[in-house]
Amino acid sequence: MRVRLKGINSITKKLADGTRRTYWYAWKGGPPLRGEPGSPEFVHSYNEAIAHKVVPPQGALLSILQGYQVSGEFLGRAERTRSDYIKQIKIIEREFGDFPLSALTDRRTRGIFMAWRDRLALKSRRQADYAWQVLALILAWGVDRGLILANPCARGGRLYRANRVDKIWTLDDQAAFLRSAPPHLHLPLLLALWSGQRQGDLLRLPWSAYDGTHIRLKQSKTGARVVLPVGAPLKAALAAAKKHGPLILTNKAGRPWTSHGFQASWHMAARKAGIMGLTFHDLRGTAVTRLAIVGCTEAEIATITGHSLRDVRSILDAHYLARDPALAESAIRKLEAGHKTGTKTPN
Repeated sequence: MRVRLKGINSITKKLADGTRRTYWYAWKGGPPLRGEPGSPEFVHSYNEAIAHKVVPPQGALLSILQGYQVSGEFLGRAERTRSDYIKQIKIIEREFGDFPLSALTDRRTRGIFMAWRDRLALKSRRQADYAWQVLALILAWGVDRGLILANPCARGGRLYRANRVDKIWTLDDQAAFLRSAPPHLHLPLLLALWSGQRQGDLLRLPWSAYDGTHIRLKQSKTGARVVLPVGAPLKAALAAAKKHGPLILTNKAGRPWTSHGFQASWHMAARKAGIMGLTFHDLRGTAVTRLAIVGCTEAEIATITGHSLRDVRSILDAHYLARDPALAESAIRKLEAGHKTGTKTPN
């Protein structure tokens, strides 16, 4: 029997690999629907959304949260980012859905929001910061569109400070991984080391982005367009790779990776290789370190990896290079060379 569902809204978006995908919502501004149209899962998620539909009180924060979720700014983000944001928005809705917009200009409101973040931090500082970040972003969106008069979450700082000192993939780590890991995980390692790009961008990278000498991509997080000259080791690996479809990186079955599937497979392979405490994300910092060790300037590194100059400087100063023994070796060799040629050095 065919069931007609009222009010359903659809949005079609072009993905990074050139394909188009349609997203379905219970109504305009409503929650996303699961499954394919007409499937039992789709109908169930629609009925569930209708049963929990709440009409936001006029002048309440819920109206801003819902308005943001149908905005071009939100819909233009990567699918993974939208999914992560929705999780945080649900947390915000439960706490502040009926919060009056008129109170956003009250000096005490910032303290109320900070106290909420502190409560979230009792479970996870990182997630507390993420919820605060999403709320601040949505309020900034509302201010820009004249929907609200103030953003009390602007410049809130962070509670969580990641410390990735010493989290570098050494040559021994890389060799151990390549000896032990299955072949379909070798190319992701080389791509990360020679490009310094994020996992999500590499998993979505199509063959059409590679012309034999350069890789061209647009970073999903920052929107930065990067043109990467391809080094000889990576070029050889790409030439030897089998093409199973439009994407360069695929799983053992030749299918596109899911984010969670890739992370699970990578963690398992790293553990089997005896590599503990290092993640795929650390390859991005390792790439920055490798470039710096061979004498690349901060501007050159930023051009390759897509980082801002400030971020490159932060990585080099605060995290990776502070403990890298190769830099100490390089410094002493330069000092020795200067001594042999008679270059004056302070006593």
